[in-house]
Amino acid sequence: MSEALKLSSKEIKAWLEKETGRTFVPVHAKAKKLLDEMRRSMDSLSEVSKMLLDNSAKEIEKRNMKTYGRARALNKLARLFSERIRTIKIPEQVTYETLEDFLHGTQKAFAVTDVDVANWFPRISPFFILDRRKFSAVFEKAKDSLRALEFFLSKEYVKTKMLEETFRFIDEVLASEEELSKLLGEKIRIEGEQAAVEGEIAQTQMKINELKRRGNMGKLDETSAEIDALSAEVKHVLQPLQKPFLKLQSLATHGEGSGLTPEELNKLDQYIQNPFEALASETSGTPLLKEILKKLNRSISEGKLKLKPEKVRKAELAIDNITNKDTLFALHQKSQEATLRKTQLSTSTDIETTRQDLAKLQEYLEYLGRKKGIVESDRETLERKRDETVRIISRDKSQIEKNIREFLSMNVRVE
Repeated sequence: MSEALKLSSKEIKAWLEKETGRTFVPVHAKAKKLLDEMRRSMDSLSEVSKMLLDNSAKEIEKRNMKTYGRARALNKLARLFSERIRTIKIPEQVTYETLEDFLHGTQKAFAVTDVDVANWFPRISPFFILDRRKFSAVFEKAKDSLRALEFFLSKEYVKTKMLEETFRFIDEVLASEEELSKLLGEKIRIEGEQAAVEGEIAQTQMKINELKRRGNMGKLDETSAEIDALSAEVKHVLQPLQKPFLKLQSLATHGEGSGLTPEELNKLDQYIQNPFEALASETSGTPLLKEILKKLNRSISEGKLKLKPEKVRKAELAIDNITNKDTLFALHQKSQEATLRKTQLSTSTDIETTRQDLAKLQEYLEYLGRKKGIVESDRETLERKRDETVRIISRDKSQIEKNIREFLSMNVRVE
């Protein structure tokens, strides 16, 4: 195959018109001429139908017994003719498709009219003979014009149907490319908006981080982190006692002789739910915990808790370490100090001011997050439209190239 002739989408239409002018222009001109003839025929048919309507109405007014019934029948028939003709729309633009649609619609209307004429004109006879003859003559002429249009479409215009379709594809490509240009401009705008929002988010997050690090707020964060670490350590130290604590609590709840006072029972529940808070809220020497552990040890010795030997061994070791060796002393002191420090920092004036500032910044950050989501959604929608438009342009260009290849036997590439 010879090397393809490369033409831009803006050049292809003028080039194709030049290449096909001798073929397409005369055919298109003849199509317009035949359509004009049909328009005149339809106007004449409309006028003659009105003539039937008017003349039959005049005869009805005379109340002549001989002609009254037939005049009414003709009047009704003429009204049907007029309404039927009025529904037939002459196309404004001349294309193969518009003419084909017009042809099919008119053929259906004429076929029904033929049946009406065959059924009713003989019944109206011998009256209105001149009117009926005039209508029939005009109707036959209109049918002749329609047959001429049908012949032209099937024998001549059909050959240039592909060419006409190609011009339509060219117009659609140009429109799609214009739409694509708008989409690309919109994409640049949205990307700029997205970058601005993301920049504002980063800046706001920096302000939040700076506020959290500054002054007492920074100290509060450090203390909170220290408390988290201490909580993990307390939980680890008391881990061997968790199951025995639960067993002892169950024993006390069911009144089976745990020996715990109400205060001790409440403290036991706190050690189960939040070991750090329970330890930090103990007074010096952790008297409540040690009392609970004594009663726990007694219940274990009496076999009331029904623990496995390994659980018993670990629990007794932990109890001995806490009650006899005071292994929780340092951890208890650190927990109390950290809790007190957090309370003091949390109630300071500048912390409250900082919290208010942080709340405002966080609210603004959430607003920016929602805005970013909307922008991202708009961008995704636009990208889908862009991809679909690119696909349509590519499809239509391929069809243009294919049609030219088939119609002109020429290899053309639309760029």
